[in-house]
Amino acid sequence: MNTPSLRIVYMGTPDFAVAGLRALVENGFEVVAVVTMPDKPAGRGHKLQQSPVKQYALSAGLPVLQPERLKDPVFLAELESYKADLQIVTAFRMLPDVVWSMPRLGTFNLHASLLPQYRGAAPINWAIINGDKETGCTTFLLRHDIDTGDILLQERTPIGEQEDAGSLHDRLMEMSTGLTLRTTRLIADCDAQGIPVPTTPQEMSDRLLPAPKLFKDNCRIDFSRTAEEIVNFVRGLSPYPAAWCDLTLRGNKYENVKVFRAEKGDGPIAVPCADGTVSIAELQLPGKKRMDAASLLNGIR
Repeated sequence: MNTPSLRIVYMGTPDFAVAGLRALVENGFEVVAVVTMPDKPAGRGHKLQQSPVKQYALSAGLPVLQPERLKDPVFLAELESYKADLQIVTAFRMLPDVVWSMPRLGTFNLHASLLPQYRGAAPINWAIINGDKETGCTTFLLRHDIDTGDILLQERTPIGEQEDAGSLHDRLMEMSTGLTLRTTRLIADCDAQGIPVPTTPQEMSDRLLPAPKLFKDNCRIDFSRTAEEIVNFVRGLSPYPAAWCDLTLRGNKYENVKVFRAEKGDGPIAVPCADGTVSIAELQLPGKKRMDAASLLNGIR
């Protein structure tokens, strides 16, 4: 298959965004530059750490831009100098109009949900938390309001009954590679033929479910919920950032206990909830290793 000639700037930061970038490079697309977050200190030594996207870009010999501010005139001039036909965004930041409107073919974003559902920063987590049976990925053209642009392509996948956010993240990351390629080829083919790219406007409704960013406060387990709701909540936050609660185990009080797996009904660590009990099956005490409930109890005096 011939690769259409387009000059592409790719924007992203975490592992999820590497898959699409790698697919473009390995399929012969001309990625002229990569934009990612500035290096950040991490670990005990506070050494500067490069984002996964930057690490891959450097290994592929691609120029990397790391602006602190996306409206910085120096960054905008450098970005414009690459004369991109198209920009592609995956798991990055909200772009100002001056950035996303810069290429002649615009900018498309890959989002890990079936838009218009789950606009926001954590679509994978919230789909599981809300007990959805299906999700997927969507590509859409950027416009001013976040995650609201016209849809280009979508791909669907079922959510397993026991699946957690980590597993679904990896499956959607793999899905994103093919969807990024198909969308890029669609735009390039339409450009070559001089015809508009077919799109579908998004529904605007108060009934749509959001996907707000996850903070410690909205990751706390609410045991006034039903067992099924709690199990889904834990699945949707496992393994990261992880649901948490305070527990009393064999007379010892523990705060900020991370919970990675919960089950309906009784178990070694059972907690009352709205419709009976929920069992904490896998957890991690502060400063300790993650382990199953029985093993953890055996180690507590």
